[in-house]
Amino acid sequence: MPGEPPPAPRPAPKPWPERPGKSVLPAMPEPTVSFDTPAAAAFRRQVLHPLKLRLFLLQKLPMAWLAGLRLRALTPTQATVTVPFKYLTQNPFRSTYFACLAMAGELASGIQAMMHTRGGGPVSMLVTGLAAEFTKKAVGLVAFTCPDGPAIARAVAESRATGEGRAVVCTSTGVDAAGDVVAVFRVTWSFRAKSASAGGRPTR
Repeated sequence: MPGEPPPAPRPAPKPWPERPGKSVLPAMPEPTVSFDTPAAAAFRRQVLHPLKLRLFLLQKLPMAWLAGLRLRALTPTQATVTVPFKYLTQNPFRSTYFACLAMAGELASGIQAMMHTRGGGPVSMLVTGLAAEFTKKAVGLVAFTCPDGPAIARAVAESRATGEGRAVVCTSTGVDAAGDVVAVFRVTWSFRAKSASAGGRPTR
């Protein structure tokens, strides 16, 4: 009706009272991740020694040894692996066979996975996916570098803390002597901490 005052606003509803004895639990802290440990450092010393590296490849990865793969660098955060173009790695098109390139791309991430699972409880590791891009013909030495050490270390630490599996997609980029990108491999690694009763050693 004209001239009537506007209705008074309704009061805001009161919040529901908290139940006695019920409190909000604090968020679980993320596991402390160390990108370097004494066990990882010992592993690096072993595989960076030329003679010990050859023995390691001959024992653990004989096909990589035959193909002439070499570990050129390994730090807590990245690794570089080279593969040569030679008789044993060639294809019918006078370039490096793609499977040999894949070995180097996988090893650049896998060697870091092996390093970061050293020490602590046992952790199983397995490749569950692989994607590749080829951009240039490989006719010489190709160096694959993977900078995903921190992501690997974090996944391993989380799996040990939670007992659940973790997956990491690692990118290995291969370049030739001219610095041109030859191929890029994206390797999906799955990590799962083993229970104390299960025992066993980490596997690839």
